[in-house]
Amino acid sequence: MLSLDERLRAALAEDIGRGDATTLATIPAAQQARAEFLLKEAGVLSGLSVATRVFALVDPAVTVTWTAADGEARERGPVGVVQGAARSLLTGERLALNLMQRLSGVATQTRRHVDALGESRTRLLDTRKTTPLWRDLEKQAVRHGGGLNHRAGLDDGILIKDNHVAAAGSITEAIRRARDAAYLLKVECEVPDLAGLEEALRAGADRVLLDNMSDDLLAQAVAVRDRLAPHVTLEASGNMTPARLPAVAASGVDFVSAGGLTHSAPALDISLNFIPLPEDPQ
Repeated sequence: MLSLDERLRAALAEDIGRGDATTLATIPAAQQARAEFLLKEAGVLSGLSVATRVFALVDPAVTVTWTAADGEARERGPVGVVQGAARSLLTGERLALNLMQRLSGVATQTRRHVDALGESRTRLLDTRKTTPLWRDLEKQAVRHGGGLNHRAGLDDGILIKDNHVAAAGSITEAIRRARDAAYLLKVECEVPDLAGLEEALRAGADRVLLDNMSDDLLAQAVAVRDRLAPHVTLEASGNMTPARLPAVAASGVDFVSAGGLTHSAPALDISLNFIPLPEDPQ
């Protein structure tokens, strides 16, 4: 996997190309500047440390000072200051803001879902529906918002979905093959109905993913699990909006997973506003 610096360098190269034409044409090399990160709407912050790294790669002499922290919920207002060569600040601005806005949007979206679960025992999970090559940062943003991470990748656990079942012939056969091939990994199996749940429980799944079930059906699924295999955890997925989550939590499922935490999170509005530096008396 590419390191963070490798990805950031590639992103900077994509943006800068042969050079920041506007900045090079209008800003003297010696000009210094100071700019303020301004949060223009309330939300949960994420990506601050990544933005710091962007500016360090553009120009190691640039300094960034934050008055907030990743994972902190803030109202509108300033959250940090960056200072150094004006050219460097302008060249790094867009990538730093793009990442902060995206990641803070994920963290804010996650916090809304977590808040909707309230004091229930149900915990929120993310999915693999992430931006290619930026999954680690988006999953970190989910943690900043108070959620938990599901699989980091396909090698991180077994999740038997409908297409796996179709290819294997049955839920029972898919779980059997998974147990034989990867006995050290937990085995989770997706099911569409109560009959599938019973089959997965009898076949020895460690967790069952209840896909697109109604709230009433989720409650029935919990009762089936409690009767047949109380040690198995249940995860509900499909249309897990904040408005619905209190009812889902009341069903007694252990987890809910929501792809919308990452694939549909709106960017948080953050800007970088230049502050005039005092003139040199000389």
